[in-house]
Amino acid sequence: MAYVFTFPDVGEGIHEGQVVEWLVAEGDAVDEDQPLLKVETDKAVVELPSPKAGTVLKLYVAADATIHVGEPLVTIGEAGERVPDDVGPTDSDLPVPEPDGSTAAVAPPVEAAARRPLATPRTRARARKLGVNLQGLQGTGAGGRITDEDVERAARRGPSLEIAAEPARPRASAPAPPVGGGTVMGTEDGEVERIPLSHLRKVIAGAMRTSKQTSAHVTHVDEADVTDLVAHYKKSKPTIEERYGVKFSLLPMFIKALVAVLRQYPTFNATVDEEAGEFLLKRYYNIGIAVDTPEGLIVPVVRNADQKDMITLAREVGDLAERARSRRLDLSELRGGTCTITNIGPLGGVFATPIINQPELAILGLHAIKERPVVVDGEIAIRDMMYLSVSFDHRWVDGAEAARFMTDLVRLVSAPGLLMARL
Repeated sequence: MAYVFTFPDVGEGIHEGQVVEWLVAEGDAVDEDQPLLKVETDKAVVELPSPKAGTVLKLYVAADATIHVGEPLVTIGEAGERVPDDVGPTDSDLPVPEPDGSTAAVAPPVEAAARRPLATPRTRARARKLGVNLQGLQGTGAGGRITDEDVERAARRGPSLEIAAEPARPRASAPAPPVGGGTVMGTEDGEVERIPLSHLRKVIAGAMRTSKQTSAHVTHVDEADVTDLVAHYKKSKPTIEERYGVKFSLLPMFIKALVAVLRQYPTFNATVDEEAGEFLLKRYYNIGIAVDTPEGLIVPVVRNADQKDMITLAREVGDLAERARSRRLDLSELRGGTCTITNIGPLGGVFATPIINQPELAILGLHAIKERPVVVDGEIAIRDMMYLSVSFDHRWVDGAEAARFMTDLVRLVSAPGLLMARL
């Protein structure tokens, strides 16, 4: 019997994903647990395996399409078996992969074609943005499919059949080539390049909006003299890298310092169950590390950081960061954080006010280390100075507690001997 495989709930709180790539085509024989497609969801790209062995009878969505939990992805059954009719609403006219990697459109029934032009969800979204009515538009793609280029040509020609639009101003010259890989369009005020938002960017935007709307953000900033810490680091770095074959940075030292202070101030390593009216003080220390990637910020989690030495932390942070940038993280490596560090220092600036990574209550910002003249024992000296910031949820954490938290953190990173004694 044919089996309709729907988009499963792949993670806590995840409701949708974007199809990145199909790894099979209609007519292919597949084994149980064989990867069928790649889906981008919640900042990770995951492969979805086949729930059973059989033949791919029908694909319901195309690459770049957004899919929601419970919606059909593929029907698997015996070769030649009839596809079920009661699958539910699907884009049956989407292009699907051929064995050679190209795509071809599946022709819809005649009555459906009259109702619904042949186009992918991405093209339909582009048409809505540009005010183009797809009904009656002649497609140049396979099987008469309307492409993005068809939509953009229609937009440049002027208003579509049913949507009124202001005529575009004549341009004195041809549009400049796109800078960001988008499409250059003419408007009354000048040329605009339209670049589709990636799924990751939409996820980040939603997370930032939710955090700002949920937490009462306050940022406390303090200054640390890290001259001795930097000297200790520079002295030990060559030996560590040669002996252990790991790229060593200051970050593991700050992770260890943060864990030590979180032990003293457990509300910074907690979440809140508002319905029950309870703090959930975590007795484990899973530290999120914000990683800047070409596609946006991703926060993998270093689990049980309190149980790992700095060599292990350096190796794990390097591995997580590299796989975050190449989008090869598992969803499990993005969950379960208790407090997050964002290392803004290498990018410059004085200090910043990071946004809390929900449902955590705090995020630590590490800022640039710079040589500055300071007064030491009544005399001016050149020291390695840095700002540290902690953004916290003022609903649950008092400002005085945040000040004490930062005072103790600064004390640790200013005295490497004291830090090592606390490990």
